[in-house]
Amino acid sequence: MTTPPFGSVPRPGAEPIGAPHGPFAARPPRPAPPLAPSAPFPTTTQEAPAVTVPTLPSGTDEPTRPAEPQQRRAPARDRYFDLLRAVALFRVVFYHLMGWAWLPVVFPSMGVMFALAGNLMARSLKRPAAQVVRSRLRRLLPPLWLFGALGVTGMVLQGWSPGDDGHPGWWWLHLGFWILPLSDPPYAEGLRGIHGVLGEDWGGELAGPLWYIRAYLWFVLLSPFLLKALRALPWATVLSPIALSAAFEFGYLNLPGERIPSALTDFSTFGACWILGMAHQEGVLRRMPRYVVPSVAPAIAVLGLWYALTHGFREGHDLDDIPFAQSLWSFATVLLLLHVSPSWTDWPRWLRPFDRLITLLNSRAVTIYLWHNLCILVAATLWDQLWQFDVMYLHFSWLLESPWPVLAITWMFIASCVVWFGWMEDIAAKRAPRLWPDGSAPRNRGLRTGAHRG
Repeated sequence: MTTPPFGSVPRPGAEPIGAPHGPFAARPPRPAPPLAPSAPFPTTTQEAPAVTVPTLPSGTDEPTRPAEPQQRRAPARDRYFDLLRAVALFRVVFYHLMGWAWLPVVFPSMGVMFALAGNLMARSLKRPAAQVVRSRLRRLLPPLWLFGALGVTGMVLQGWSPGDDGHPGWWWLHLGFWILPLSDPPYAEGLRGIHGVLGEDWGGELAGPLWYIRAYLWFVLLSPFLLKALRALPWATVLSPIALSAAFEFGYLNLPGERIPSALTDFSTFGACWILGMAHQEGVLRRMPRYVVPSVAPAIAVLGLWYALTHGFREGHDLDDIPFAQSLWSFATVLLLLHVSPSWTDWPRWLRPFDRLITLLNSRAVTIYLWHNLCILVAATLWDQLWQFDVMYLHFSWLLESPWPVLAITWMFIASCVVWFGWMEDIAAKRAPRLWPDGSAPRNRGLRTGAHRG
């Protein structure tokens, strides 16, 4: 679900993260003895492991020369998927500041993010499932631990304690969700903030993006079973989350409590997108006649939009407030985007100037998603201090009321978070830490960890 725009109180179950990567187009191994270079850009959730294979003798080999080992070249990145992930991440930040209700309609970022992650997960599951799941958790959790260590410490220093909810034992137990977010981690409500720097109730803003981490974790854990079901009953598996969403929406399924219904609602809303990404990797979409998707997807999208408009969707509201409509709209949009899927291994000419920016966004997707809400809050708090100056109040009130300067300041703070905290994504992926991984420097510069990538 989407985190409410700045100024409203978010809830942990409200709205990218996270990030994963698109499919890879296979390349043949180089015949020369030197090792082939690894993929030019790091990713946040997947890089193909280096595999050493023996070269086979050919007619040009010397008869007495033994075969030499060489490294298989890592598959090329799918730049189309990189572009989708970067646009989705930028749209998340833009929406959480602006709060324009039509933005999730123009581009349903969370559905796209889940679809790209599902696609990558299906590709990775060609390896043993336990190994893949462990690799995903290793890449996802350390950035969350760093985020939680700083955030929880700050909340405790401002007076958050076990007695706040009246159940001290449960408070300590629920803190474990900051370590393994099988459910929403707890946070302090109504914090006073830091005058002039950090606004009130910053704990709510801190917790806003965590629903995505929790949903992503569950999708990863369920993926081996979803993939088996997809291979057995493709379209029944793809559409089952939408059927579950309809059951919730029309009252056929009601569950007590809050944590389990929240997790199931996220699955029913975005599960079809995740499974659709897996179906794309498995070739399910390619086996369909080309005219089917352009014929069916717009009808599903119109149905979702009609349902939203007739059930209270308007400015100041969120498409995620109507999960059934969100599930239909996201599914239809992702279906069309995957149907187009040009699978670029190199950028088209018109996108080449954005190469480093898109690379950076993909390399630090988890960091950006986790920290962007706090960056928005700090930027807005600092900008509001200008109202205290008479010259600004009297002559530039129009500028102080504009969200655009706050957006620029927000991205400056996000860039700072990339430098301060982004290195944890490299540590999680067993790469040499880098401060600004935009692809401008060769991969072989700096200290190499020598660790195997998973």
